[in-house]
Amino acid sequence: MYDAGDEPDPRFSLANERTFLAWVRTALAMFAGGVALHALEVPSTHWVRTLVVVALIGLGGLFCLLALVRWARIERAMRLRQPLPSFALGVVMALFLALVAGLLVAVLL
Repeated sequence: MYDAGDEPDPRFSLANERTFLAWVRTALAMFAGGVALHALEVPSTHWVRTLVVVALIGLGGLFCLLALVRWARIERAMRLRQPLPSFALGVVMALFLALVAGLLVAVLL
């Protein structure tokens, strides 16, 4: 990836790197939420809680991997002076977190 195209302005590369690290922090928060939910004795159907825990931890790992792919795609696009890729990862995460919020509400009621 670093061999392709021209060196972009360092500010843009560093901003891309900070955004990648923000996605990693979000994934870590999802891991922590899954572990906390597993550790707490929430009065609910056991399978619902297990589903939410597995979803949080598994998709946290997936989002971490997708953040790495997104970082590489943006870095390459900047070097080749191409349009930046779409922001599909944010849409996927927002929809997933809305689903998890709905499941948590169902668990806690």
